[in-house]
Amino acid sequence: MAGPSVSPEIDRLITLLARLPGLGPRSARRAALHLLKAPDRLMTPLAAAMTQAAERISTCSVCANVDSSNPCHICTAPGRDRRSICVVQDVSDLWAMERAGAYRGTYHVLGGTLSALDGIRPEDLNIASLIGRASGGAVDEVILAMNATVDGQTTAHYITEHLEATGVTVSRLAHGVPIGGELDYLDDGTINAAMKSRREL
Repeated sequence: MAGPSVSPEIDRLITLLARLPGLGPRSARRAALHLLKAPDRLMTPLAAAMTQAAERISTCSVCANVDSSNPCHICTAPGRDRRSICVVQDVSDLWAMERAGAYRGTYHVLGGTLSALDGIRPEDLNIASLIGRASGGAVDEVILAMNATVDGQTTAHYITEHLEATGVTVSRLAHGVPIGGELDYLDDGTINAAMKSRREL
């Protein structure tokens, strides 16, 4: 990855960094050099944090969040509304919802979306466990917070169909014009979604 002019240890560091999303070979080399220039301040604490995370972090058996406890701290928090489940595609989406602070219920992480192109089927995702959670009689509403992509909408439709028998209310996040957005800069799909999701004032 870095060429014959670097040691095998540095080459391995760069190779591993390049596997991270958003980091190509060039960015990985820059990141590695930055770490190597500050071993006491950056590299050693980072290595310790990564080792600790690898040892202590696991997947929540209830919602599939990642945390140092199982069930996770969101599932066990006393102030959460357990009659509501917000379904997200990935843990990063859960974190985004928590940052926004607009939701105080529980979550369910699918682990991706259905995709015929990529061969991702319902059994490859955490859909069966979601149906199980919603079928117990303790849940009133399932909120589908899926991305506004073809795969996201396909997944939302599939889940909605399979939740019909549970009797729970299924809702979706509204898609459309973001706060501060200007119509001239929005794509056609976003404008169409905003028009279809319009409501009376």
